[in-house]
Formats: sequence, C-alpha cells, structure tokens
Amino acid sequence: MTTPAVSAGDISRTSAARASTVNEAEIRASLAVMGSLDAEAWSKPTACTGWTVRDMVAHEVGQFEELAKPWLMIARVRRARRTHPELGALDGHNESQVEDRGEATAERLVSDFARIAPKGARSLARMPAPVRRRIRTSMVFPEAKALPEDSMDYMNSVLIARDTWMHRIDISDATGTEFVLDEHDGEIMRQVLLDLALGWTGPSCLLELSGPAGGRYRLGSGPPLVTLRADALDFARHLSGRPSPAGLAFEGDAEAAAALTAARVLF
Repeated sequence: MTTPAVSAGDISRTSAARASTVNEAEIRASLAVMGSLDAEAWSKPTACTGWTVRDMVAHEVGQFEELAKPWLMIARVRRARRTHPELGALDGHNESQVEDRGEATAERLVSDFARIAPKGARSLARMPAPVRRRIRTSMVFPEAKALPEDSMDYMNSVLIARDTWMHRIDISDATGTEFVLDEHDGEIMRQVLLDLALGWTGPSCLLELSGPAGGRYRLGSGPPLVTLRADALDFARHLSGRPSPAGLAFEGDAEAAAALTAARVLF
C-alpha cells in the first residue's frame, strides 16, 4: 500500500522543547564525524567554495561560540567590513570565524566543538521565548530578511540544527565518511520541506523522497503536475544550492519540473 502524501505546508514547526533534543542530537552526530577523521581528511575541499573540512569545522565552532557570547558576532562583523569588504555581512563574518581559529590543530577544533557547541545551544534555548521572538536576526545580518521567520526563535528551532546538519553532509561528502541517520535527521528534513512550502508559488508537485529522512509530500494544491523522485539528502543538497550526487528524477510537466529545479531553501 502506498503511503499517503502529506502536505508539506501542514508540517508543524519544531517546538522549542523538541528543538533542544534535535540540536543536541545533531551536535553529537557532528562530533562523531569530526572525531573519526584522519589527518588527511582535514585538508579536503568541501562544497563550500574555498573551505576545507578544517575551515568548515572552525566556522561551526565559531557559530556556537557566538550563541553564548553574542558580542563576538558583532566584533567579527565589524572586522569583516575592513578585512573582507567584497563580501556581505554574513559571508564576511563567516570568514572571520575561520580566521580566528587559523592556528588551531584538528584535535583542538574537535575539543573546542565538544566543549562549545552544547554550551552555545543551551544558551540560546535558555533565552525567554518572547525575547527570542522579538530579536531580529536581520539586525546584524540583512540576509536574514529572506528567511521564513526573521527571529532568534527561528534560529533556535530550525537554523542551528539545519546549518550543522548540512555541514555534516558536506564533511561526509568531502571525506567519504558514512552519513549515519536517526530520528532527528527526519525532523530537520521536514523543516526544510516546510520552508520550501512556505515560499512555494509554483504548481502542484509530488515529492517522493527515499531514505530514512524521506517520505511522500505535496507542494501546492490540486492534482500534481510533476512527481520528483530523489534521495531526501540529495534533495536537501539541491535545495541548498549544492550538487546532488544521484541527481533528481522528474516525471510529468516540464515547466513544473523546472520550477522545482529552481527552488532553493536557505541553510
């Protein structure tokens, strides 16, 4: 029997209580991958142009560090205006995160992530929900205006886990490390699909996503004009603008397929 398709727009936003569990699970999963890497893996290039695996982990440490010490975020943004004037606020700030740990060894980066990431996630979770909802991420990063929800609450419920998860995919892709999935991966993927649905203005589509994080989902209303079949992680890679190794398979209307091909979700 075929599993009924779920409307992606009806997916519930991750609650604050659930977010703590998901964030902690993703930190553990990412730490396991980082700790398994050999010396050669750290210099491998990743899907993020110009970044090695080492650079990516330095960025991740910096991200969590700023959740507990937000003044570091402001300092890095200000410094990046001088050192990376060609970049936007977010990208320049990210480069500053990498530069701040330019001399750290791989072992130190893993140790820093293990110590800092849980502390950063807890710091944001402890912020009162009304305060998280009021603080606009775009006050520091104008790019955040394109998010479905411009707030630190959205950062807590969605972006912490999503960014870390996609970088775990990046590291696994770059190094050939097995990507291990559990229940929390499905929660992250569903939030990707919810955000896709919230911004979707195209025709009705059916998404048949394979793998442990997959499922059958509808975009739009009415009979689907196109069916997309792909591994869920490949579709997430595609939506983030990254290459999808196995590609996407479409059946149906070419224009509807083109709309899905053009779709993106911010990570």
